[in-house]
Amino acid sequence: MKILMQAAAIAFAIATPALAHQGFVPREEVIHNSPEWTGERFPDGRPKVPDAILDRMKSVTMEEAWATLRFAGYEQQYEDGWQTLFGDKILVGRALTSTWIPGRLDLQKVIEADGKADGRKGGPNAWPVDMLQQRDVYVSDHFGLKVGGPSIGDNVGNAIYARSGSGVVYDGALRDINGLKELPNFISYFRSYDPSHHYGRIGDEGRPLNSTMVAINGPTRIGHAAVMPGDVVLGRDGGVMFIPPQLAEKVVQDSEHTRLRDTFGHLRLREQKYTAGEIDRDWTPAIQADFVQWMKDNIDKLPVVRAAVQEYIDALAKRAKK
Repeated sequence: MKILMQAAAIAFAIATPALAHQGFVPREEVIHNSPEWTGERFPDGRPKVPDAILDRMKSVTMEEAWATLRFAGYEQQYEDGWQTLFGDKILVGRALTSTWIPGRLDLQKVIEADGKADGRKGGPNAWPVDMLQQRDVYVSDHFGLKVGGPSIGDNVGNAIYARSGSGVVYDGALRDINGLKELPNFISYFRSYDPSHHYGRIGDEGRPLNSTMVAINGPTRIGHAAVMPGDVVLGRDGGVMFIPPQLAEKVVQDSEHTRLRDTFGHLRLREQKYTAGEIDRDWTPAIQADFVQWMKDNIDKLPVVRAAVQEYIDALAKRAKK
């Protein structure tokens, strides 16, 4: 068996070309880094949280998401202090990540040569944009670089928008703000604005290299938050939450259950059917039964989709039988 395994490994190595640049994370490594996700994936290996979960995520508040993530052991997923485009709208999508470091000429030469060998087009700042899928959010750590830093202006922004229908979370500076505002759903969180642009590849108008992209689809850091490719991005109320894909459905469900219980509780308090003391504690079997019947009677009028309400009713009934 050992000989057969060694032979298979050798055959694989011969048949598989060497990675041009290992920092640009291959599908196998993306999958290896996200073992708790068991659902569908993109061709690049990123978890593909279903569109239906993304739709429901738009109603989740930051407090609700934070509570679920904290209970699950994820406390480093939130970052604020942003400037925004269309900050009154809610950003939801799947993360495609990139990471930059201050310009490093020798490494840049390697990366550009490898990109050419891989058939990549344009400068490195365009490479992750070319990989975006609909409902992705481009999440990039550009280490807050401001003057000479913007790698996203109206041209790159239009390309991002065309491919994803969405915006960005960009730890750096944007340029061409007026042009980007012409894209009605380019909902974006960024650190600053600057009219300059970055020089991110060799030979850019003879200017010194000021930043080098070292990873696409790798784990990255956005401020105090840890981000993995395929995380669900939730941007609202001035902050951004990065939700591990395996917890996205639970975040949505916990939020919906809270919303339903609050709607019912507030209604019954206004009706003076129960006291605040009765609603603010664990509900008695009688109140719980009233809640379930209320959901059944109003299933198409509630602030949660019908299928999710029915799922909750079934779960409560199952729990009551235990």
